Amino acid sequence: MDLTAPTVTGTRLPDSLCTHTPKCPTAASPDREAAHVMAAHPEQGWSLLCNGLVLFEDTGELLPDGRVIAPHRPLVATA
Repeated sequence: MDLTAPTVTGTRLPDSLCTHTPKCPTAASPDREAAHVMAAHPEQGWSLLCNGLVLFEDTGELLPDGRVIAPHRPLVATA
């Protein structure tokens, strides 16, 4: 059994760092935020998920391919 961490080549993360069973959602999945946290930095406001997604505390996201998902906060209902 190989317990070594996956290697990162260049500036791009592997498609998935997930070693969980069942596999976590991919970064392309609508439920991508449900992946396990691999590195948490709450003092800086971000976490790296095992699918390569960087999740920011303002709900913004950075996908492994460099695309940005703007923060998606719930809308406030008006009376």
